[in-house]
Amino acid sequence: MSLTETIRRLSIDYQPIDRDHAEFINLLNQLDGASNADFPALFQALYLHTVEHFEQENQLMQQSAFPAFSEHNGEHQRVLSEFKQFQSSVDKGMIAFGRGFIKQRLPAWFVLHVSTMDSALAAHIKSAGLAPE
Repeated sequence: MSLTETIRRLSIDYQPIDRDHAEFINLLNQLDGASNADFPALFQALYLHTVEHFEQENQLMQQSAFPAFSEHNGEHQRVLSEFKQFQSSVDKGMIAFGRGFIKQRLPAWFVLHVSTMDSALAAHIKSAGLAPE
């Protein structure tokens, strides 16, 4: 499946979140093909992008009084903690650990998270009448 098809398939029909998800997928693809020399900086870029995206989602959940805020935010915190553990390995030169996280763990989590938690959030935001920025 092409990058464009993957992005379209994972669309939750809420532009600000879909835009961030497209960037996440783009960074994952860059990491997949990155040299060992480029991998640490791209890994850090993906982590920082994810932190920012989660903060934006948390704001949307608070603004819309999303009833599953605690669960959704808890999942964000769990993933960021996992990211930090792998970042530590990458920082120590253990690129293979970071590659494993990028190739095996993160894509499966992302698809599940988007299709469940983020799609529920988007539906709630729309029902609450919050217009995309």
